[in-house]
Amino acid sequence: LRRRLAVVAAVAGTATATWLYLRHQKEQERRSRRLRELRALALGQGDFQLSDTSGTPRRKADFLGRWVLLYFGFTHCPDVCPEQLERLSGAVRLLERDPALPPLQPLFVTVDPERDDAAALARYLRDFHPRLLGLTGTPEQVRAAAAAFRVYVSAGPRDADGDYVVDHSVLTFLLDPDGMFRDCYGSARTAEELARSVRGHMESYR
Repeated sequence: LRRRLAVVAAVAGTATATWLYLRHQKEQERRSRRLRELRALALGQGDFQLSDTSGTPRRKADFLGRWVLLYFGFTHCPDVCPEQLERLSGAVRLLERDPALPPLQPLFVTVDPERDDAAALARYLRDFHPRLLGLTGTPEQVRAAAAAFRVYVSAGPRDADGDYVVDHSVLTFLLDPDGMFRDCYGSARTAEELARSVRGHMESYR
């Protein structure tokens, strides 16, 4: 009986190991297929020329060697942008708990350069992750950066006080250390789901 139980346990262990291996392989294949599909979109292939909140010129090339989570938004956004930045910040904090993971840089690019100068960005981003870096620039520079990621941007009509809302794509982009586009996330993702996906990309990166 003891021998029979040992055989059953060994078979069960082998079956479990095989199932885990096949599941891992299937996930790797799914991620590779999605990566090929996303790469075919040619998002974020070009460079951008913007400035951070200290006035330092920044290009996409400055972040090579680090993973990047990039979100386009604006500081006067009533609810969507704060929610997205909370998710992004939460995901970064979750990933920072594992010191074995590579560096991750969160970036916020304004789509409203008329109101979002360096000082406005610095004040706004204080409420989120301390390493969240804000980028702005001339209207032409901002349009070029948004266009590189095919981010839709449209300023609405001004009210009596001159205020307006900017309609824009609600997506967070993941770039790998080579500056290549790896994935994008909509508003339905939780911070935990976002962190889990980023970790998967980090672990499969070659």
